[in-house]
Amino acid sequence: MQIDLNCDMGESFGHWSMGHDEGMMRFISSANVAGGFHAGDPTTLRKTVALAKEHGVAVGVHSGYRDLVGFGRREINASPEEIRDELIYQLGAVREFCRLYDVPLQHVKPHGALYMAAARDEDLSRAIIEAIQGLDPGLHLFCMEGSVTYRLGKEMGQSVVAEFFADRAYNDEGQIVFTRAVTERLDPEEVGERVVRAITEGKVTAESGRDVPVASDSVCVHGDTPGAVGLAEAIVEKLRESSIEVRPLGRAGQTV
Repeated sequence: MQIDLNCDMGESFGHWSMGHDEGMMRFISSANVAGGFHAGDPTTLRKTVALAKEHGVAVGVHSGYRDLVGFGRREINASPEEIRDELIYQLGAVREFCRLYDVPLQHVKPHGALYMAAARDEDLSRAIIEAIQGLDPGLHLFCMEGSVTYRLGKEMGQSVVAEFFADRAYNDEGQIVFTRAVTERLDPEEVGERVVRAITEGKVTAESGRDVPVASDSVCVHGDTPGAVGLAEAIVEKLRESSIEVRPLGRAGQTV
């Protein structure tokens, strides 16, 4: 078995530092690089792409609402047309730095509040999918199975990657519980076992205590979760023990 392991990266801004990019890059296979709207700046973007190339990690654009103050975690009243144009803008920024380092762009992953808003909004999801298909149909789109984004992507012939969140709680509908931040330190052993179960059994225990079905083409562990590097290391070790290889997705229609 194989699985992609992804992390949000390049979210520092000026003198403000976010996440543990260098530590996390040693364990992941795909980096979601901030496009500069919710976080990141040009120098951070360049350094993150260069670091990904150094470690053989695939690169995708992490596109968010234009919300540096709120770190993209506030839902903005933006039209689908604005969301489409802002994704194109961010995708272009990340892609040019990828060209600088001869790194292919692999995927698009909406960030934070935009990810959750699109998950329930067909017009937003359609705007995101149309932007991708108009520019680079070979890109994957990360989303949750069961979301509007996933369903619409399938209908429109877009490559959609069902994402499982290693360090977020789930509700009884199999969707993540959207929180501003995870403040408690999670147990690495438990998180690793949770990921393996999601991949091998397609199940996760929700906040209610019920087991709910989940899909996992890619597993996300956030770099700003307390103890994130230890969590990533434990996940990789548990996957290795279960003979599950961590590797990137490659371009849609291609293998790596």
